[in-house]
Amino acid sequence: MGISAYIKEIGRGKDGARALSREQACDLLGQVLDGQVSDLEIGAFCLAMRIKGETPAEMAGFLDALHVRLQKLPHAPGLPVVVLPSYNGARKLPVLTPLLALLLARRGGRVLVHGTPTEDRRVAASSVLEALGIPTSAPLKALQAGEVAFAPTETLLPGLKRLLDVRRVVGLRNPAHSLVKLMSPCAGPSVLVSSYTHPEYALSMAATLALTGQTALLLRGTEGEVVADARRTPEMTAYLGGQARTAQTAQAGPLQALPGLPQDISAESTARYIRQVMAGELPVPGPIACQVDHILQLAEQAR
Repeated sequence: MGISAYIKEIGRGKDGARALSREQACDLLGQVLDGQVSDLEIGAFCLAMRIKGETPAEMAGFLDALHVRLQKLPHAPGLPVVVLPSYNGARKLPVLTPLLALLLARRGGRVLVHGTPTEDRRVAASSVLEALGIPTSAPLKALQAGEVAFAPTETLLPGLKRLLDVRRVVGLRNPAHSLVKLMSPCAGPSVLVSSYTHPEYALSMAATLALTGQTALLLRGTEGEVVADARRTPEMTAYLGGQARTAQTAQAGPLQALPGLPQDISAESTARYIRQVMAGELPVPGPIACQVDHILQLAEQAR
């Protein structure tokens, strides 16, 4: 079915719009990703979904369309690959997703970070990785224990990068901004680490993870990044084959002041802090150490 018929269903406003089936959502996003529709139709799709909101079945269908098109990380025996989406970057706090990746790798994890800057005024995790000497444009290859790799979104799927970039034109998020935090670009088993910023997304993302049967850790991240807030441990929910359990309860009380946490959130300053933590010169923030434990436990259970 052509995209105009789908837009007619989803574009009737918040109260009049009709939800698509999983199969219809897969077909719709497939057309968008394959470049079979005009820019005007893509804009209409993005705005209609923004007003209507995505159902779990629609998100599952969108993920189906993504997963058959993604260039995937080759499989190698060992622990499932830990997938860390990184799309928000640093606004007020240093982006510590690279620290999470390195801590996981130090304990034998295989870690794939993927992302692209979605806002020009934020510091991207890819910039911090570059400052740490980790390539951010190398071809995808199977990872060994203790390795960290970065994959730009345009390498995984150019059409997905184009859909993310629509936000720069219309100023509003679209389903792609949630999909990148729910997809797993791996040919073999993986543990997805996913995050939300607003409570309503916690519910929809939880329902999608359950419906798609993923193995994942879901938490409220730091400024949209998947790393736990270094100042206070958030609630963390673990999903093993889509089955949910509370892995970590939220820490009560005020935010903590951390020794050495940089006020300067530039890539160079953040990389310097991460080196100091990895060298033992500064302590590993407790919430992030806790998150590492839960991720590796999931990886062991899923292998």
